Amino acid sequence: MKQLGWITALLWATLWLGGCTGMPQGVSPVSDFDGERYLGQWYEIARLDHSFERGLEQVTATYSRREDGGVKVINRGYSPEKAEWKEAEGKAYFVETPDKGYLKVSFFGPFYGSYVVFGLGADYQHSFISGPDHSYLWLLARTPTVSDEVYQQFVDDAKARGFDTSQLIRVNQKAAE
Repeated sequence: MKQLGWITALLWATLWLGGCTGMPQGVSPVSDFDGERYLGQWYEIARLDHSFERGLEQVTATYSRREDGGVKVINRGYSPEKAEWKEAEGKAYFVETPDKGYLKVSFFGPFYGSYVVFGLGADYQHSFISGPDHSYLWLLARTPTVSDEVYQQFVDDAKARGFDTSQLIRVNQKAAE
């Protein structure tokens, strides 16, 4: 009987973890994705609020190649409240094929979450990202600011896919004087 309990727990854990690498309804990853072009530094322009970035400004994500074929992820942001930088290192791997903007990312051991690139600007200058559900959403760019047109395109695309864009946070990318 004890063994059945472990099997049930393992099954539920597998289903729960698998759900974290899914996609929200209405979101599809870009195709013809070039992972090499995506590497480098990105600035977080806007996001939906979540606990692991709450209150952070000047947020960046830097992606580089790992020896095992995955992607090294360094997320960094400044907490004005604590007057300190916070940094997290993670790893990402393609869920399906490397030509789809659909990755799983982990900052905590075996636990992965979805990283779905559903919009990509010309020459990889901006990127629209979702997580496993409609509560995770980001606009990233190669520069600390984007045009009003790019921002509005992001809002319109995200809203059409079911995200609550009224809750978007525009990330302050200006260093304190």
